[in-house]
Amino acid sequence: MDVRLINIGFGNIVAANRVITIVSPESAPIKRIISDARERGQLVDATYGRRTRAVIVTDSGHTILSAIQPETVANRFVVTKDNHEGS
Repeated sequence: MDVRLINIGFGNIVAANRVITIVSPESAPIKRIISDARERGQLVDATYGRRTRAVIVTDSGHTILSAIQPETVANRFVVTKDNHEGS
């Protein structure tokens, strides 16, 4: 099984095949997801103290906070997928 890795900023990397969604943290439902993950001990803060701009939810139930825009993370996901298929 080939594992693709996506850079989510500041040298932090997630496995692309485990990502379910990449969303903005602004809405109330997403804030609840973050709060629930914190209570369950499944929140990973990869912002290095910066403002959270993207929330990544994985298939394992973990929620990852990133300081880069959701569009930027998604573009890295797509570019990696395209590069992988072309090789």
